Amino acid sequence: MINAQDIKIGTCIRMDGNLYFCIDFLHVKPGKGNTFMRTKLKNVVDGRVLERRFNIGEKLEDVRVERRPYQFLYTEGENDIFMNQETFEQIPISKELVTGAAFMKEGDIVEVVSDASTETVLYAEMPLNVILEVTYTEPGLKGDTATNTLKPATVETGAEVRVPLFINTGDKIKIDTVEGTYKERVR
Repeated sequence: MINAQDIKIGTCIRMDGNLYFCIDFLHVKPGKGNTFMRTKLKNVVDGRVLERRFNIGEKLEDVRVERRPYQFLYTEGENDIFMNQETFEQIPISKELVTGAAFMKEGDIVEVVSDASTETVLYAEMPLNVILEVTYTEPGLKGDTATNTLKPATVETGAEVRVPLFINTGDKIKIDTVEGTYKERVR
């Protein structure tokens, strides 16, 4: 159990039978009344964000989480198979629990977050940015760089990303895995 004033970004708590990660908090001391914590909590299962207010001194059930690097091996049905980098144990993780799964290729290292007490996998995170090669896109015309026009491009994982007109097949690009958007061309 932790006190409400001990909540920080990244703290995981169990509330109403669900697990939530704190993504933002604010310690509020109004002119009149008691001090409280205003928090934004993200549901681990469905990703919904809710705002919640806790009084100072209120007891909350904290959950100890572990973050470990796992290597993506292959896909089997609805699950992706990952290997623990320390014990070489292989575990299946549902595709819905992997953020940025569309940009994941064999051999990529992801961070798997699990509940330390039950060893239940909560979710897996891709790195924020990945570099992938464009396997197909319509050819761009020379001089088409003045406007912010975007065209579809398929990357080596099969995912489709909107890219600027000057990107050609064979170029390597940096992609934001959370938003699924083009960041820049990589030389």
